[in-house]
Formats: sequence, C-alpha cells, structure tokens
Amino acid sequence: MEMMTRTDERMDVNTLTGRSEQPNARVRDLTPAQRRAVMYAQQQVIKAREAKRAKDERQAALSRMWQEEDAEQRKSRSSAHKHDFSDRNKDLSLREAIGHVLRDLRTRDHKTLREVSEKAGVSLGYLSEVERGQKEASSELLASIAESLGLSTAQMLRMVADYLESDQA
Repeated sequence: MEMMTRTDERMDVNTLTGRSEQPNARVRDLTPAQRRAVMYAQQQVIKAREAKRAKDERQAALSRMWQEEDAEQRKSRSSAHKHDFSDRNKDLSLREAIGHVLRDLRTRDHKTLREVSEKAGVSLGYLSEVERGQKEASSELLASIAESLGLSTAQMLRMVADYLESDQA
C-alpha cells in the first residue's frame, strides 16, 4: 500500500519554517524536492521583506533630506529674496516670471517634469520651454499646469505677481 507511510518520513511544515507554534499542525508528506521548494520560497519572502525595509529606509532618508532642504530654502528666501534678482535686468518679462514660478512650485513639491507634463497633458519639451521662459503658454495650458501642481490659476497668478513685485523692489 503506497498510501501508508512511516511516521518518521512525515515532515512538519512548522519544522521547515523554524516555527514551533503547534507541534502537530499541518503535517504533510513532503518529498525532498518539495522541501527544497518550500525553503526556497521562504528565502524569497525573507529577501523581499528585507528589500522592502531597505526601500522604506531610503524613502524616509530622502524625505528627511527634502524637509531639511526645504527648511534651508525658506530661511535663505526670507533673507535673500530681495537681493536674489540684483544681477538681472529690471525688464523681467511676464513669460519668464511665469516660468520661474512654475519651476519653483514643481521643484518644491519634488515632482519631475515628466510627472507634471503627463498630469497636465502637455509635452515634456514644451513644459520645459515654458519653465525656462522661452515659450508663452495659453491661459488654458497655464490652468492645466497649475491644476497639476495642486493650485488654482488665481493662486499661481498671485505668486507670479508677487515674484514680479519682488523683482522691481
């Protein structure tokens, strides 16, 4: 009778995993190949958990770094904001001011050009040109970009106006 096996050939799954929750729980007959497969699967789970933990630690470190960087930028902006534009011509165009504000908003939120362009429905190259002040964007396009950055058009335009005022001061 092939169905009958000796008890010493049975292997406790908990023994394979190194756990001893219940000594007689889920006892099965496992071939050596099945044992290897179980051990391999357990190793893969352990590796995946370690990789996830490492990824979470890297993300936390990046977040801390960004917060520190943001705090430093706030401090430097408050003291140097008025002197920031002394080297530029006083004839700053609206197109350049809009581009500067859009880039500042995007980088402050740690978003890439690609993320914003996809969300706004604008080509990556065109958005880059708008940010550099090389292209004038339509009002619809500006509204779409502002929305993708989490702002209303009015909020974004107020920031542009503040930027222009600080440039003229």
